[in-house]
Amino acid sequence: MKFVIFGLTISSSWGNGHATPWRGLCRALAARGHQVTFFERDVPYYAAHRDAPSPDGCELCLYADWCDVQPYAQEVLAGAGVAMVTSYCPDAQDAADLVLRTPRVLKVFYDMDTPVTLARLASGLRVDYVPRDGLEAFDLVLSFTGGRALDALKEELGARHVAPLYGSVDPTAHHPVPTDPERHFDFTYLGTYSPDRQAALETLFIEPARRRADLRFALAGSMYPAEGFPWQPNIFYLAHMPPARHPSFYSSSAWTLNITRGPMADMGYCPSGRLFEAAACGTPIVSDWWDGLDAFFRPGREIVVARTTEDVLAALKVDPEARRQIGHAARARALAEHTADVRAAELETMLARVSTNRPPTSDVHHRERGTHVGNHSGGGSGQSHAAPGVLEGTPAGRQPA
Repeated sequence: MKFVIFGLTISSSWGNGHATPWRGLCRALAARGHQVTFFERDVPYYAAHRDAPSPDGCELCLYADWCDVQPYAQEVLAGAGVAMVTSYCPDAQDAADLVLRTPRVLKVFYDMDTPVTLARLASGLRVDYVPRDGLEAFDLVLSFTGGRALDALKEELGARHVAPLYGSVDPTAHHPVPTDPERHFDFTYLGTYSPDRQAALETLFIEPARRRADLRFALAGSMYPAEGFPWQPNIFYLAHMPPARHPSFYSSSAWTLNITRGPMADMGYCPSGRLFEAAACGTPIVSDWWDGLDAFFRPGREIVVARTTEDVLAALKVDPEARRQIGHAARARALAEHTADVRAAELETMLARVSTNRPPTSDVHHRERGTHVGNHSGGGSGQSHAAPGVLEGTPAGRQPA
């Protein structure tokens, strides 16, 4: 099957959480016999940090202006089976218009930032990447977040068929590697700076570093402020770290920390790709809590949950052998349930189900609706939708093992 994706970026992992999961998913789709064309607007900040100029598993089409690339996009879409527009695609409105005008193709919107989308709509803010008429015209709406976010996509944006497509890990790229003992750390954190993670970062990372001056801490990620950040003498800062260096970073960590952005933690069922990356490297993880975490890893056996500084300090005192057992168990779970190939298979199943149930009128473009999304203050369309809920067989509400 031919997939056409209009996304934020796959070529640069700088300052975003989109590129890495797309690289793994495209490789997995290609390995399963599919073809992928990924359209990405060529912007200076990603061009300056382009760590995958020729990503495996897809044709990357970089373009400077939508008007220039639209004829080629239309040509590629004509032979596609699936067309997908993602959140934060800078040309989402035009891309959605083109996708929804294309006959026969399965039309998918993938919100990789659902809690942020919903929070902005609830605040009356415009969300530029949400199509003007909402999501009702799409055959399938995917979300990086499960749980109640799926109901909100139906209620607030009119999505008819919704399902989670969670982040994943590519085990060929993320696995344990030999490391330099001189560069080992007792506790690490890898993540782009975000104000809505700062309070948790100070509680679960900065304060433990202050109290355990005898231990070595490392923080890696881009966009941290040059001034005003509460650095401690035992925190080593590593600026933007490309994905190729993530395995050595995690493998050199006795523990690593996972922190979730505020809107995502509030929504629940929101595993980040880096959570799976660390697990695939066999690194024991300390994570903040959010509803649904135990559907992905078992607390106490495959992950340690921390709500306070004291929880982190207790983890840092865990016996090394018990710590390693937690890391090994997390790696086994990640390889069994959270790889890019698993997600690609889930996507195939969802698309096949939607295709089977797709009504012949689903190619009608721009159905009339009461309001245009992005210009209202309440986040809803003002209409009721009697569409089905979460697709059957998806793991949105899966109980912990």
